[in-house]
Amino acid sequence: MSVINAIEVSHLTKKFGIKTVVDDVSFNVKQGEVFGLLGPNGAGKTTILRMMTTLLRSNSGNVKIFGHDTLKEGRLARSMFGLTGQYASIDEDISARENLMIFSRLNGLSRSNSKRRTNELLEEFSLVTSADKALKNFSGGMRRRLDLAVSLITRPALIFLDEPTTGLDPRTRTQMWDTIKKLVAQGSTVLLTTQYLDEADQLADRIAVIDHGKLIKIGTPTELKQQVGGTSLNFTVKEIDQVDTAVKLVKDEFDTSIHQNDQQINIKLKKIDQLTPLLVSLQRAKITISNLTVQEPSLDDVFMDLTVGKN
Repeated sequence: MSVINAIEVSHLTKKFGIKTVVDDVSFNVKQGEVFGLLGPNGAGKTTILRMMTTLLRSNSGNVKIFGHDTLKEGRLARSMFGLTGQYASIDEDISARENLMIFSRLNGLSRSNSKRRTNELLEEFSLVTSADKALKNFSGGMRRRLDLAVSLITRPALIFLDEPTTGLDPRTRTQMWDTIKKLVAQGSTVLLTTQYLDEADQLADRIAVIDHGKLIKIGTPTELKQQVGGTSLNFTVKEIDQVDTAVKLVKDEFDTSIHQNDQQINIKLKKIDQLTPLLVSLQRAKITISNLTVQEPSLDDVFMDLTVGKN
C-alpha cells in the first residue's frame, strides 16, 4: 500500500502584475516530518504557504493535502490542517481561556468538550497561570503559544507554522522549538517557514531553500551541508621539518584544497570518508600532528552558497 504524502506541491506559480514571486515550485512533504521552507526575506516562502493553505490562489499549479486538491476539495483540505498566525484579529480585551473557548465552539465542539480542550491546551502550552489575563497583557512569546494552541484545537494531522519564532527572545524560541518537537513526536506533520538557519537545522527533517521565488535546493540538513564545500580539517604538524612532507602527501594522495600557515594546515575534504585514510597516511609517514579539529559545514555556508549573488 502506497503512503500518501501530507502535502504535494506541483508546479506552483504566482504572479503579482508582471512580477513572478513564485516560479514553478514543486515538492512533497512526507507524513510525520518537519519540512522547512528556508530563504531570505522576500524569497517567496510566505506566498507559497498562503497558496498551500488556500488563502491565496495560484496562477498555475496545484496543491494536494493528504491527496485532496485544495481547489477542487477546498473545504475538506482545510479541515485537515492548522495554521498559526491567522488569529491576529482576536479581541485583545478577552482572555486566553475565552479565546480558546470561542474557537473551540466555532470548530464544532460542544460546550463541555470545548471546556475540556481549552484546559488541555492551556496546560500543554504553559498558559494556565495567565489563562484569565487579557491578551493585551501577553508577551510576544505567550501570544505566539496561544496562536499555536488555537490552531491545534481540532488536533490537525498537519500544521503550518509561518516564521513562528520571529521576534522572540532566545529562551522563548527554545520553548517553541520544544513544543514543535513534541507535536511531531505525537504524530503531527509540520511545515515551517523560517529565515533562521539554526531553527531549520534544529527542527527540519528536510529543507527546501527558496530564493527569488524559485526552489534552489532540497534535502536533509546533512545532505545540504555535504554539498557545500565539504568538511574542514585543521591540525598542527609538530615538527617543522615535516611540514613540506605533510603538504606533499596530502596533495599527492587526496584531491582536495589545502592551506598552510607555518605549521598549521587546513584541508577541505570533499567527503567525510576521506578523513580516516588521510590520518592513516600521515601516521604511516611518521608525521606527528596535534590540535586536530574537524568542522562540518553549517547551514550558514549552505545559505550563503545557494542564495548570495544568485539570480
